[in-house]
Amino acid sequence: MAANAAMALRHPGKAERVRLIAIGHLLSGNFLSAALMLVSIAIAARVLGPERYGIMVMVLSFSRLVERVLRFESWQALIRFAAQEEQESDSKRQSRLYAYGLLLDIGAAALAALASIGLALIGQALFGIEPLHVELVAIYAVALLLNLGGVPTAALRLAGQFRLLAYAQLVANVLRIGLAALCAGIGAGLIGFITAWTVAQAAGSLIIFALGMRALKGSGIPSPFKARLGGLHRQFPGFLSFACSTNLSLTLRVITTEADSLFVGTVAGAPAAAIYHLAKRFAKVAMQVAAQVQAVIYPDVARMWARGNVVGFRRATYNAQVALALVGILMLVGAAVIGPFVLRAGPGESYMSTYPLLLAQLVSVILTLYAAPSRSALLAMNDSWHVLKVSLFGTALFTVIAVTTVPRLGAIGANLAHVALGAFIAVGLGSRLFTRLRKHQQTAAPTES
Repeated sequence: MAANAAMALRHPGKAERVRLIAIGHLLSGNFLSAALMLVSIAIAARVLGPERYGIMVMVLSFSRLVERVLRFESWQALIRFAAQEEQESDSKRQSRLYAYGLLLDIGAAALAALASIGLALIGQALFGIEPLHVELVAIYAVALLLNLGGVPTAALRLAGQFRLLAYAQLVANVLRIGLAALCAGIGAGLIGFITAWTVAQAAGSLIIFALGMRALKGSGIPSPFKARLGGLHRQFPGFLSFACSTNLSLTLRVITTEADSLFVGTVAGAPAAAIYHLAKRFAKVAMQVAAQVQAVIYPDVARMWARGNVVGFRRATYNAQVALALVGILMLVGAAVIGPFVLRAGPGESYMSTYPLLLAQLVSVILTLYAAPSRSALLAMNDSWHVLKVSLFGTALFTVIAVTTVPRLGAIGANLAHVALGAFIAVGLGSRLFTRLRKHQQTAAPTES
């Protein structure tokens, strides 16, 4: 890990090529993974139909909403603090840092699983939610319990094992297709498909966790399970605060990624939720690009900022912004050309109203792609609370527009709210990054790359 950082300082051109290769692996792996995911979704949507598939969407959205509100994604804090710890080369101290993150991951996963079941039972008692829907939530809670992604994600990304991270996720998606096909063959209903999704998600989580533990061992860091747990908060001051701020930002994002499907379903019905969610899933192919490019550049920019390499920091951020914006535009053009054919061949004719929703969603995706490197850069600069503030106001804007437009326009109103949110986030984070870099230039000469 330290060798990669040193290379970035001595040979910025070579480091840029290594970064592009890593991005290439992640993009190819994620495009293939997204394609496989769309196959399983198409099977479920075609077999269940808009009504029952809409119920499945609402159950999954509810479970993921609870999880992402309560789950502690420790990987962002771990990467930032581990980038600093690398300079000390104290493996036992690094093991304790990962143990800190693992404690947060385990506690949050257990809480999310129990809370999803508890809230579903409360909903059954107070609002008459059907017992079948509560049963579906309870089945998927197993996947929430096993989702311990923070530590392995940080370990794999800091170790530079992007190829492994890119292609390991394919296993779960191949398994999901097989299980979905089995459900279609035997005529399984909602319980069968929810069980298939649960098994595939849990298997993927366990595989990534095992690979993350192997990456730690390969980096010479003792297992966090063997680390001493006393005094973690004192030894790593600021870790919990940073993790809280980044997770609050992610929690706010949940309102726009999971709660919106629930809202559309509540206001416009389960079939509308099915169509809206399907458009989002197609658009998520592009969103995975942002997530994976951020996965590559975040460890690098965190190291660059920690070492004062501002020139390399700025170059990596700017190049990623340009590349992501171009990818988003190409995807929008591609969707406009082949979108109708893909919808007819996949989910079926009954989902053709997804097409305009998909195009609107991709416009918001382009804005989100452009903003993603700014977010990584600001986190590396320890400006997580400003990221949270932008997320807070952006979420408020999204909510106002969605609540106003969905009852009048239907599901497309939520897509328009996404476009407004993407524009707000892009401007808010981009202007902050520009201001911080300009202020840094005025107060101190940047380190030559």
